[in-house]
Amino acid sequence: MRVAVTGAHGFIGRALVPALERDGHEVVRVTRDASGELDLGVLYGSDAVIHLAGEGVASKRWTPEQKRAVLESRTRGTTRVSEAIASMERKPRVLLSGSAVGYYGDRGDEVLTEQSSPGNDFLAEVCVQWEASTAAAQEAGIRVAHLRTGIVVGKSGGAVAKTLPLFKLGLGGRIGSGRQYWSWISLTDEIGAIRFLLDHDVRGPVNLTGPAPVTNAEFTKSVGRALHRPTMIPVPKFGPALLLGREAAAAVVHASQRVEPIVLAGAGYRFVHPTVDAATRAELT
Repeated sequence: MRVAVTGAHGFIGRALVPALERDGHEVVRVTRDASGELDLGVLYGSDAVIHLAGEGVASKRWTPEQKRAVLESRTRGTTRVSEAIASMERKPRVLLSGSAVGYYGDRGDEVLTEQSSPGNDFLAEVCVQWEASTAAAQEAGIRVAHLRTGIVVGKSGGAVAKTLPLFKLGLGGRIGSGRQYWSWISLTDEIGAIRFLLDHDVRGPVNLTGPAPVTNAEFTKSVGRALHRPTMIPVPKFGPALLLGREAAAAVVHASQRVEPIVLAGAGYRFVHPTVDAATRAELT
């Protein structure tokens, strides 16, 4: 297939593109033009589009301007991609469009599936609007799957990689109470799931998370075991707030999301790393 990928230079995109090429696909990287807009002309002739581009959620403190950038980078870009492929005479067969488990908001120990309702915080609203931005493609008959991705475990990027220097110094620890659920997925399975969804007739929201979500305290211990380092020093709840601001810290770090990948597992995907220990050992060492 000819597969067009936006966000090809991001953490997930950098791993996805060579994997698709090894699968024998022709991969087209969708870049930005001089005005900063996605160059959508390269989408023509594609059999599939994987849309991953968007402003990093925790890349900056959440000022009103940054929150607007987070929202608009997802809704505007996704709408443009969706409308572009919907208008084509020869349309791609599938659009795999990024989303996140932030859709569910802070839900304690409630088990969350693709059928669960959205949360009521800023990130949940972003995800709701983000997914709705694919409407033109869906109305044109293109198969659309929303990739509700959790915390991706890898050492080449993402939130976990940023904490590795502290863990390697023996300074890693649970954040706050550590009781909040973190729904993780190994980078290997994130890429594997996207490749799987290209070829399987799955539509709508798909949780891209491992089958066994764990608490932050359990996740922290797993990273420590993988790196053979102690994890005895807890991070005070106010620590992330100093870096990200209170609202962002609450939504990104302290929110509890116990997400299960019901659709992905039901479609037949087999996880390479079904446990957090398998994921941290494989991806962080």
